[in-house]
Amino acid sequence: MDEGKAAGPLAGLRVIEMEGLGPCPLAGQFLADLGAEVTLIVRKAGPADPTDIVNRGKRSAALDLKSERGLEAAKRLIARADVVIEGFRPGVMERLGLGPEPMLAANPGLVYGRMTGWGQDGPLSPTAGHDINYLGITGVLNAIGRRGETPPPPLNIGADYAGGTMFLLLGVLSALYERGRSGRGQVVDAAMIDGATALMSLFHSFLARGWWRNEREANLLDGGAPFYRTYRCRDGKFLSVGALEPQFHAALLRIAGLPEEHGETQEERAEWPARHALYEEVFATRTRDEWAAAFAGSDACVAPVMDWEEAPTHPQMAARGVLAPVGGVMQAAPAPRFARTPAAPPRPPRAPGADTEAVLREVGLA
Repeated sequence: MDEGKAAGPLAGLRVIEMEGLGPCPLAGQFLADLGAEVTLIVRKAGPADPTDIVNRGKRSAALDLKSERGLEAAKRLIARADVVIEGFRPGVMERLGLGPEPMLAANPGLVYGRMTGWGQDGPLSPTAGHDINYLGITGVLNAIGRRGETPPPPLNIGADYAGGTMFLLLGVLSALYERGRSGRGQVVDAAMIDGATALMSLFHSFLARGWWRNEREANLLDGGAPFYRTYRCRDGKFLSVGALEPQFHAALLRIAGLPEEHGETQEERAEWPARHALYEEVFATRTRDEWAAAFAGSDACVAPVMDWEEAPTHPQMAARGVLAPVGGVMQAAPAPRFARTPAAPPRPPRAPGADTEAVLREVGLA
């Protein structure tokens, strides 16, 4: 594998990722994007798939962990790594003989990142679940959606990726920072219910202050406010409106031709239902792109709602190159961006098991 010189702020960091689904593979992608050497241990070899975006930039070794030789190879790889990340149910790594106790004994500086939905303990810890279930018990899912309707599945970004991937990365990088002082690794227990709940600090503050009603579409940020929601335009496409602050709200009213006096009673919730209807009528008079042109360059906090195919062509998205083809597949550029140690352009994903021989040689196995 001709990787060239590693680039990015994590160049030199050795990461072992155990094959899985959901937030752990995305965490591995982000680490690889930023320069870490991520070796993915897969169950079996297979053909390359350029659409397997979460595995871009990673090496791949196919190991049979039910065999003595495959297990020995995995142990040696983890013993020389800085980080291992895994997303199995609690107890799986222990049953394989790859749990934290033997691995930290072999590699005291190892940061052992564990990703689960329910957590490593508690009555639900051994059971299956998905993003919608994790959001369900945290109170988050009940707060999303239209009044009187069932809460919609918010893709899988809330628990899997925001509450899972990002908190796993936060934990791993925090443990690496602490290791710089102590010289010792540790276990990072990242649970999606923990992360999704932690993201709600603002809303817990609102609840404590009596600023948030325990119902949908009745609050500032859930579509209840007429100045913070989406509107259908004449062509059936949508406009996002987020004019929260008074000065931005004033710009919204002025450009849209809405009553100026609405600025004086912006926060009066009794007025919101009638304004929903009025604003819907007004925004339905032009196409989405006509409204986008009208609001361009203003501080009204209005932007068009783009679909997957349109998003790369938006002038702001295009100017920053947020989305770009890699191996013919449109995908996100590495984020965030670094001034002194920029990440290298993404590489297409390797075939599962493509680097098995090279990886085995590195740990002294034929």
